[in-house]
Amino acid sequence: DALVEAGLQGSIGSAGDALDNAMMESTIGLYKTELIGFDPRRTWRDAQEVETETASWVYWYNHQRLHSSIGDVPPIEYEQDYEEFNTTRRAQ
Repeated sequence: DALVEAGLQGSIGSAGDALDNAMMESTIGLYKTELIGFDPRRTWRDAQEVETETASWVYWYNHQRLHSSIGDVPPIEYEQDYEEFNTTRRAQ
């Protein structure tokens, strides 16, 4: 309702579909577990520190983290290989 009132339309989501946002919820869960809640003794100085650390975590997540379901390579490497494969295929 709030989106409609603001003149906006949601990009994802459908009524009664619990799985439509599952991948994003999984990523948010990892973020909360691995960065925000990793060390319960940690205190954040301010919002800027959370923002900076979040940017670093997102970079690590996409560029350095090895993902077993895609051959133990970082997601960015898998995406680059996929794009290269498709570009080569289209050129043939």
